[in-house]
Amino acid sequence: MPSVTLHALSLLFRRTRKRQLDSVERARQRIAAPKDDPSPPAPLRHRYRVTEREVAGFPVYTVRPSGGPEPQRAVFYLHGGAYVSSITPWHWRLIALMADQGCRVEVPLYGLAPQHTHREAHPFLDRVWADLVADVPASRTVLAGDSAGGGLAVALDQRLAARGQEGPARMILLAPCVEATLTNPDIAGIEPHDPWLATVGLHECVRAWAGGDDPADPRLSPLYGEHEGAAPMDVYVGTRDLLLPDLRRLRERRLAAGARTDLITCPGAFHVYPLVPCPEGRRARMRILASLRNT
Repeated sequence: MPSVTLHALSLLFRRTRKRQLDSVERARQRIAAPKDDPSPPAPLRHRYRVTEREVAGFPVYTVRPSGGPEPQRAVFYLHGGAYVSSITPWHWRLIALMADQGCRVEVPLYGLAPQHTHREAHPFLDRVWADLVADVPASRTVLAGDSAGGGLAVALDQRLAARGQEGPARMILLAPCVEATLTNPDIAGIEPHDPWLATVGLHECVRAWAGGDDPADPRLSPLYGEHEGAAPMDVYVGTRDLLLPDLRRLRERRLAAGARTDLITCPGAFHVYPLVPCPEGRRARMRILASLRNT
């Protein structure tokens, strides 16, 4: 049974987060709004070794445990935000927990719509990934992300496989957006119960991010990409997340291609619940961190 905290947050998010996406006008306002400061919070900078560099004109943060030897394992983390919103303190909190497991966490901040499109993101992420695995072998690196960033992670793994390059040891994804057209008929049965996402607004975000390209292009919808040779994947998703139907399709396609895929569903939970301060989110975070320690 969903916790009281989860229920209360669902009510809050329906009045706040979903409202930003429940009409074309409000979605366009969100897209056009100034971006929040993406910098790591000051407490994180004080507790961890945080460095920043620029790659292809975009910032890349590296978070390491404070003190001790250089980590021999890494996480490559891609944040979500409907392609239009900056990384948040919730993301940084999870990144800090990952660093606590003895990992170097690489956080590339790809350009956001409407100023940027997906076409800039892919070569940028390819370059940052190559830089990372030059230091830490791919076999000791986890590719992780949530929502929009999770979809970018899947597309990155597909590009690595297509080139015959070694992929990550594992992918850990929180409700990745793997199908950008949002035309799956099963979405209609979940959307009224989803307190966070609304397709009408997401369509506007995707349109801005696609920059005129077909949203069904595998670069935007990696569900339709090649899954042979893909890395093992753990996917965390709530049953009140309208992305769930396409994540079920992703599991089917990957399993048919021989790619291990664990779809971990949380009854009653909303979008990217492992990021959120609730009992369900805490349990998911503990499982994610255990996976990192065992990779």
